[in-house]
Amino acid sequence: MIRGRIIIDKKTKLLAKRIKANEIAVIDHEDIDQLAAKSLVEKQVKAVFNLSASITGKYPNNGPLVLLEKGIPLIDVDIGKSEVSRLLRDGDYIKYIDGDIVYNEVKIGQGHQLTINEVKEKINKAQENMEQELSKFIDNTLAFAQKEKNIIVDLEAPEIGIDFEGKHVLIVARGADYKADLSAIKTYIREMNPIIIAVDGGADACLEYGYQPDIIIGDMDSVSDYALQKTKNIIVHAYPDGNAPGLSRVKELGLDYVLYPAPGTSEDIAMILADDKGAELITVVGSHSNMIDFLEKGRPGMASTLLVRLRIGSKLVDARGVSKLYQSRISSHYWFQFLIAIFIPLLIISLFSPSLKNILQLLALKIKLIFH
Repeated sequence: MIRGRIIIDKKTKLLAKRIKANEIAVIDHEDIDQLAAKSLVEKQVKAVFNLSASITGKYPNNGPLVLLEKGIPLIDVDIGKSEVSRLLRDGDYIKYIDGDIVYNEVKIGQGHQLTINEVKEKINKAQENMEQELSKFIDNTLAFAQKEKNIIVDLEAPEIGIDFEGKHVLIVARGADYKADLSAIKTYIREMNPIIIAVDGGADACLEYGYQPDIIIGDMDSVSDYALQKTKNIIVHAYPDGNAPGLSRVKELGLDYVLYPAPGTSEDIAMILADDKGAELITVVGSHSNMIDFLEKGRPGMASTLLVRLRIGSKLVDARGVSKLYQSRISSHYWFQFLIAIFIPLLIISLFSPSLKNILQLLALKIKLIFH
């Protein structure tokens, strides 16, 4: 049986900001992606109840596996979404007993608890569909690239009062392992002091690691109020027709902003901003740059991203995965040499220093007492 207090949200990334340890996440997230799963793992949720299929088999999404391997139960529930909004609220307690979802001792739906073996089998089957999905993805990418090529090539960034000329720019987007990668390049950040452009929720990661973003750019759906209020320059990404769903939030906070109508993703136009203003080098952390990334974001292609990367060329450095590139492993051989280097001088000194000799003898006696 699983019983606990629930937190409900249609968007997993918003729920992850509000939920606390040992609470149950009730989400509506088809094909849970790795980033969303990790955000729930970090919050140490008791369980995840999903109103949609956690893995459809359309592509090999690893989110469900991330949850299950951390011991977090994942249940695909069969409850009408309208019923959930009618019956349940944040803070209510529900139970999962033998496949039944129970609220106030009344069964309100059924659920299926996924297993690791089941998820792995679905991932393997999804791998078999990759050729077909890749073909559709490429077709969509090329079709949209044909439509958007002139817009991307000719797109100019708005003035924001920051001098980019000849400087390094670091763009922090909210992609897989973006926090670990941001931590891995801390030496570069300290030495080069780049202009930091945070894409939406990337701003909170910057602040968490002690870096103040110079600019936040995005549709404002995953960045915290705190990060927005701490940052002087806010660029609201609008659709090419000027409609900007995130604008109302910035206005409600009473913050100054610049509107940037453009196609593509917010990290695409962050790159265009840096390039257009004369940045010498653009480093991107947490970028979305492959088919799985874009399928997880619900995008059928990556036309704008392809065009932007072609436009920027060699000044772009993608730091995604740098945290996995090299992990220092000090062997026992080096530890032995290190200890010898410490103890030989102490041994020599102790021969000529009775007081130090007594201290070392006392330390040796205490070590014997600990291990006997």
